[in-house]
Amino acid sequence: MNELKNLIKLSLNEIKPDLVLKRGNIINVFTNEIIKCDVAIDNGIIVGLGNYQGEKEIDMNNKYIVPGFIDSHLHIESTMLTPGEFCKAVLPRGTTTVIADPHEIANICGLDGINYMLEESKSLPMDIFYMLPSCVPCTDFESSGAILKAKDLQSLINKNMILGLGEMMNYPGVISRNDEVLEKLKLTRDNDKIIDGHGPHIKDKELNAYIISGVSTEHECATIEEMIERLRLGMYVMIREGSAAKNLKDLIKGVNKDNIYRCLLCSDDKHPQEIINKGHINHSVKLAINEGVDPIDAIKMVTINAATCYKLKNKGAIAPGYDADLLIIDNLNDFNIEKVYKRGVLVGEGNKPLFNYKSNNSYENSVINTVNIRDIKKEDLEIEVTNDEVNVIKVMPHSLETRKVIRKIKTKDNKFVFDKNMDIIKMVVIERHNKSNNMGLALVENFGLKNGAIASTIAHDSHNLIVIGDNDEDIICAIEEVKRCEGGIAISSNKKILASLQLEIAGLMSSESIEFVSFKLEKMMSIAYDNLNINREIDPFMTLSFMALPVIGDLKLTDKGLFDVREFNFIDINNK
Repeated sequence: MNELKNLIKLSLNEIKPDLVLKRGNIINVFTNEIIKCDVAIDNGIIVGLGNYQGEKEIDMNNKYIVPGFIDSHLHIESTMLTPGEFCKAVLPRGTTTVIADPHEIANICGLDGINYMLEESKSLPMDIFYMLPSCVPCTDFESSGAILKAKDLQSLINKNMILGLGEMMNYPGVISRNDEVLEKLKLTRDNDKIIDGHGPHIKDKELNAYIISGVSTEHECATIEEMIERLRLGMYVMIREGSAAKNLKDLIKGVNKDNIYRCLLCSDDKHPQEIINKGHINHSVKLAINEGVDPIDAIKMVTINAATCYKLKNKGAIAPGYDADLLIIDNLNDFNIEKVYKRGVLVGEGNKPLFNYKSNNSYENSVINTVNIRDIKKEDLEIEVTNDEVNVIKVMPHSLETRKVIRKIKTKDNKFVFDKNMDIIKMVVIERHNKSNNMGLALVENFGLKNGAIASTIAHDSHNLIVIGDNDEDIICAIEEVKRCEGGIAISSNKKILASLQLEIAGLMSSESIEFVSFKLEKMMSIAYDNLNINREIDPFMTLSFMALPVIGDLKLTDKGLFDVREFNFIDINNK
């Protein structure tokens, strides 16, 4: 009762609040207005808008005050940073809240991986909410390091940091009423939590069935038609702009005043050097504005819309009772974020963090030493063919999708032979969790790589070792370097390592700073383009990491073989 009385007194300005931001242009996401007034803040909560006096007053000089941004779907592991280093990078750039899906580390380390992320996130000056991974393993068509069933998720479902069930990639399992899939959906529904979607290409009655199971969001729309179909059926659609998948410019044309309240922005997977050079979710806001979206509408997609979707009652707006997560912006065209307040505390200025954090994680030992690969010899890499026409994976620029194409190749003794005059090279996926004999081999077009190889333990979603190269010697050289690093990325050429990045945490993340990781990746990116001649229309490392994901079409490779996503089954490399 006394607490409530105190809040009312603060709102009436009968007692002075801790902080008042004076003379600001307030972005009102409820009425699409810009209101000139003060923002009164006490104990991290906005207690009033109007004319206020406070214990501390800061003149905003008519600059814009915007609600803190919410990234509605991402995987922190894809930044290759720990949650703490990720926070240091994105919070000063305006991201005050994220909804993260830790299914990358969960597919390697199971519950230990999820608990590592939860513990690392607890003491940070930003809100990191998590969705429980729905697909560990992602499918039965690859080998993961863990298996999580509904009974395993039961212990976590009601934790404060858990908002629901992460992207349900196994949409065939939903539609076919697979009992294990339905148990996870039921667990989430029974606890009144959100279920995220991941259902590219499904439509008509199958889409109805997917939605009636409880799935309420989608971030895999590739066309306006897909987006509109989902909006019509009541889904929230997240428009993604990551490092590999860049859908914003295409999809934003389908957003209008009538449907925008169901539209969100997300980054999904973003590399650290892109965060440093272009920004995080603030970059998506700028792009939307550049594409003709009204600035306040663009802001709504990363504030109140996301908060409404995920039932975050006190976030996403500047109004009494809301968290004082605020951005100070110079203007609504350039959208330069000058200062960031988190619950009324200045935490970022000029893209620099104004806080420190200390990792104190009891789960750290359970997420290292995760790379277990058998010895690979040259003869293991031979691709046997029955004729010179084979199924080839064609890489598509700026997309997670590939195309299934048939190509004539050079052969000798019924085996594939590298041809320097053809842009067709070898890709290998090797099981790396349990040192089994599983290994998939395929051919790839349009990657552009020459005179070398790249190996990585980042291979969505089971994160087996993935390698691509135009000669077997460099493929083996890159594999050995990744083994030595206990996980990471390596580039080889002429049987020598040109560069490598150690990712010792689950083979996905570095304990180093974002500046260190970004510097290393920038250098490796230059080597990939300049020394290995990789197609500049793709991100070499991010694109490679999705070449083993058997839920996004058309043709992918897992440790169990070549996978046709449309048919949802394995196929032979030979075109029969």
